[in-house]
Amino acid sequence: MNRTYRLIAGLLLVSIISACSPTIIIKEEYSKVNNSQKSIETSDRQLHDIALNGKVYSALWQQNSAEFKALCYQAYNLATQIVTKKASMNHLRPIAIITDLDETVLDNSPYAVAQALKGEEYDSKTWTEWVNKVEATAYPGSVEFFNYAASKNVHIFYVSNRSDYNEKEATIANLKKLGFPFADEEHVLLKGDASDKEPRRQQILKDYEVFMYLGDNLIDFAEVFNDTTQEERNALVDQMSDYFGRSFIVLPNSGYGDWEGALPGYDFGGSVEEKDRAILNHVKGY
Repeated sequence: MNRTYRLIAGLLLVSIISACSPTIIIKEEYSKVNNSQKSIETSDRQLHDIALNGKVYSALWQQNSAEFKALCYQAYNLATQIVTKKASMNHLRPIAIITDLDETVLDNSPYAVAQALKGEEYDSKTWTEWVNKVEATAYPGSVEFFNYAASKNVHIFYVSNRSDYNEKEATIANLKKLGFPFADEEHVLLKGDASDKEPRRQQILKDYEVFMYLGDNLIDFAEVFNDTTQEERNALVDQMSDYFGRSFIVLPNSGYGDWEGALPGYDFGGSVEEKDRAILNHVKGY
């Protein structure tokens, strides 16, 4: 009898709960019947505006990952070995290094985060505002490396596509603030009317023997990488593999670069949907 009473009581309890909470049961049944629809809704939410969300995740890695630091130290340690060897040789002309600035020497990840939190990507106006704050920090190992190179009578030229018109004074101030050598008008060569870095490199090569280039983007190293497709970029890197780690030193930057624009179908000025589609077309899953 006790078992019977318990069974009846249990059934009554279920009936009461069902009567009081019909929406819960309906929701549960909806989930069971519409698992595929629920999955699609979740995917849409997770994969919307991938480019913008990717900037935040890249900044998270850049600002917090010990592995990011390790990669920077690795690059600059290798560069130090090259400087030591080169400085021990005889030279007919002064020796020099050409380096990029942003995401090679200077960390601008706070700018990417600030823009993303506003639902915006890069634009020249807010970028100039960020530059003029003089708040970029140094990539790990960079200050030590460039000062070591300077102590070995190596000239440092900072060739960057920051604007020569309204960002140069702040750029030099930022470099001085962080303790970089050669932070002056002669050695900081920014973009004028054209973004091509080759004329500025050739200007330096007239008077100096340049034995090393540092950057985060292939156009920081040679003119041959300018205006190339994704396929061409990859083929050139394979063909020129002997240069990397010898005269070309690459610093880590997963946040942005010419690799984005080289993706077929990716347009910096395109809509969120167009960018998402281009990105998804070029990632592999299983």
